[in-house]
Amino acid sequence: MSEVGVRRVLEQLAGGSLTVEEALAAVRGLSFEDLGFAKVDHHRGMRCGFPEVIFSPGKTAEQVTTIAGRLLQQGARVLATRVTDEVAAGLQELDSRAVHHREARAVVIDPGPPRELVGLVAVLSGGTADIPVAEEARVTAELIGARTQAFYDVGVAGLHRLLRYQGELQEANVVVVVAGMEGALASVVGGLLEAPVVAVPTSVGYGASFQGLAPLLTMLNSCAAGVAVVNIDNGFGAGYLAGLINRAIVVGGREGPS
Repeated sequence: MSEVGVRRVLEQLAGGSLTVEEALAAVRGLSFEDLGFAKVDHHRGMRCGFPEVIFSPGKTAEQVTTIAGRLLQQGARVLATRVTDEVAAGLQELDSRAVHHREARAVVIDPGPPRELVGLVAVLSGGTADIPVAEEARVTAELIGARTQAFYDVGVAGLHRLLRYQGELQEANVVVVVAGMEGALASVVGGLLEAPVVAVPTSVGYGASFQGLAPLLTMLNSCAAGVAVVNIDNGFGAGYLAGLINRAIVVGGREGPS
């Protein structure tokens, strides 16, 4: 249950439309719910500002839909990552509001009213092959509440493509840079912009890229300040972090780099 949900229960209790027993029943599962195969953390939205996210690989379609159903019962937003078409179909059957972001391999169910997206998170990919990871980051950041803008296939092999968008990128509060091969794009962006850069190495590349290890090491050794690095192919982690930074900047009253 989110803070909004708890507040609603308390207001209904104070207003007399809920009895004490009904209010207790509503918040009884606030800590976590033991499903046997999973312990659903209903308190995470209040602790961390965003509900528990479902990582789908290794789970059956039935397990994913069951967890999602329990989250929805508490009024939480649902994000399921790395979904197969089977899992996506199950979630769409569970709730007609489910949106399958096929390229991001994610499903979003947002039971609340439409929210205004704020600030700006720019999401860049070095190449077209990096787009699935970049889209996972973009979808995640938007669900957290960030306005996003994508700039795809702007890698260092054709640096003029990136430089064309430098003015637009200056408006971003945070920049997510997704790149495979040698992963140099994060350092280039970090050297051009004031905004913090969240770098995502991908497993895209030929043999000596070692399934993303080469770009990971390049990004970790960036000579540009202000570059932080998440794990290989971890678009979700990058989008989540970027969304939190963007939220903190907007709440703090800063709309973009000065």
